[in-house]
Amino acid sequence: MTDASPPARTAVVIPAAGRGVRLGPGAPKALRALNGTPILIHAVRAMAASRAVSLVVVVAPPDGAGEVKHLLDAHALPERTDYLVVPGGETRQESVRLGLQALPENITAVLVHDAARPLVPVDTVDAVVEAVRDGAVAVVPAVPLADTVKQVAPRAHGEPEPVLATPDRAALRAVQTPQGFARATLARAHAEITANVTDDASMVEQLGEPVVVVPGHEEAFKVTRPLDLVLAEAVLARRRANDGF
Repeated sequence: MTDASPPARTAVVIPAAGRGVRLGPGAPKALRALNGTPILIHAVRAMAASRAVSLVVVVAPPDGAGEVKHLLDAHALPERTDYLVVPGGETRQESVRLGLQALPENITAVLVHDAARPLVPVDTVDAVVEAVRDGAVAVVPAVPLADTVKQVAPRAHGEPEPVLATPDRAALRAVQTPQGFARATLARAHAEITANVTDDASMVEQLGEPVVVVPGHEEAFKVTRPLDLVLAEAVLARRRANDGF
């Protein structure tokens, strides 16, 4: 009889409880249509496209869990992946924490993905999962900056802002999602860190744990403004033309 370890299982938590005010009035951002399908469904499909992902937990608006579950039931999703919808909280951090609490005990690695990043290629998802399974406790996909970056002294109401410095962009990266974590490390971060939170990886950094970067992808951009929807539609049209997607 061998003392075999249980197989590693990976889950994705997708916080989708925000309103997305920069896209204007109407439905929450994650429920806006992209090529006739809610952005959230595209994001769920992008995560489930990875064979490493066995469970997707969608954290819905506190009063919208039923609507989100209906959306998931109404759209074709890979049968090999399980889905769960839980009500979220008032902040993204609280919503992620509630998603973590809903995970089964046998989940060993957790990805956290923005619902507003609907077009992440599966290779990016797989690269994050692989880095966690190889021993990294926190992994973020990221891309080099194309523009010169200026550090400024912020001013209100569109006033001119004094430039303080020009950081070396060669040492800077624009971070995307999904971000990947050893489950125990992410759970500890959410238990101990409550302030100065910009993303889940920054919480792990505050624990003093290492965070590593893997290559992201230009199509993993965040749909935040109306122009982003136009770009996302163009990406989908190109995929359909090239890949029959």
